[in-house]
Amino acid sequence: MITIIAFTALLYLFQLMLPSFTQKAGEGITERSNKSVHNLKESLPVFFTLAILSIVLGVDENTSLAMYWLCSRIIFAVLYSTGIGKKPAAEGSSYEPQLIRSLVWMISVGLLITMTINLI
Repeated sequence: MITIIAFTALLYLFQLMLPSFTQKAGEGITERSNKSVHNLKESLPVFFTLAILSIVLGVDENTSLAMYWLCSRIIFAVLYSTGIGKKPAAEGSSYEPQLIRSLVWMISVGLLITMTINLI
């Protein structure tokens, strides 16, 4: 679990730097990269709390769930930043739906919920 926590921290650091790396690629990818890291910031406290509690309480079932969560967040970041599966925004809206990205996000939330249930 400690290795997964360390890789999650590395993912966060990489995503923090990604917008500066993508500035030459265009404004759209830089904006999506910024949004992606802000989304990760919202779930990191929950993940870190659950991961640490899993270590303290010895809930080994959460180790594989944490790995799946990390994989889903990597996939989410790639989908969000690149815009794969993006549909054009409706007129007057900046929202660009990505059904695949939304599905991956729901999976990551479901994994956090399952980790929480395992702690109870």
